[in-house]
Amino acid sequence: MVPKKRLLSIINPISGTHSKIKVPDRIGAVIDKSLYDIEIVFTEYAGHATLLAQKAADDKIDCVLSVGGDGTCNEVAKGLIHSDTVLGIVPMGSGNGLARHLDIPIEIDGALKVINEGRIELLDYCKANDKLFFCTCGVGFDAWISQKFAEDKRRGGITYLKNVVTEYLKYKTETYLIESESGSIQEKAFLIACGNASQYGNNAYIAPHASMQDGKIDVTIIRPFTPFDIGPLAVQLFTKVLDRNINIRTFATASLSITREHPGIMHLDGEPVEMGKRIDISCVHDGLKAIIPKRGSGRKSPIEPLHSALWEIIDTIKSELNI
Repeated sequence: MVPKKRLLSIINPISGTHSKIKVPDRIGAVIDKSLYDIEIVFTEYAGHATLLAQKAADDKIDCVLSVGGDGTCNEVAKGLIHSDTVLGIVPMGSGNGLARHLDIPIEIDGALKVINEGRIELLDYCKANDKLFFCTCGVGFDAWISQKFAEDKRRGGITYLKNVVTEYLKYKTETYLIESESGSIQEKAFLIACGNASQYGNNAYIAPHASMQDGKIDVTIIRPFTPFDIGPLAVQLFTKVLDRNINIRTFATASLSITREHPGIMHLDGEPVEMGKRIDISCVHDGLKAIIPKRGSGRKSPIEPLHSALWEIIDTIKSELNI
């Protein structure tokens, strides 16, 4: 008889917009108890998930579930890098970019069934100076919005969209020096996004060709644009063809440095952090073990991510308005 594995579920009670009260019951009902002994804990403060995950890795626990959004997953994964403890993801945040990139179901029971399947693969992670990220990081407008979103008392897609609309017209772009293995360029940019994974979340593909297993960072530079460009840009963002926009520059590299005019905010997996003028970004290949589903063999229609995103926005509106 194969011995059961130990599984620790780390739940962030304040991530996303949905209550986590019933999550332990779903974990107990869906996780195969012939495979796993289950322990469940709730985080109590920022950074708590990292401490819990580090202890789990030190104690040789087999699998740690991150139950929350990309910020929670970032905290958990930081505690598991270069260990034999495997990351599992139950996405319950506002965007869930990492889970979506890995084809993990957004619905809780579906995500838990992936854990029962137990398919483990090695994934890359990245560093921005001394800070780790697993999905995306960026400077410019997306970092600014991450700060505004963090300051807002309300969560969810409507709050994020409100901040984007409110801040766009008053945002001032900067000029950046970007140095990589291919050389150096200077660009006035609306934002610079660095993707280990392909999307911010909600099927917004900022780095449509990114892979978490190639040892590369996919860089997307969006130059300043007019309000008339927003519609086409949004469609391209949600249909995985953003790199075809003539106002956008993309490249892949193992490492790069970004030097900006002033120190300030950048985001790491959607969470704002203060950084200096120079930011050194690098990819660490095969640094994290994770449970992910088998990839579908069929190619998705280009319109499918947009269709899915629109329905999720509608669902969010209905949820927040109690319709």
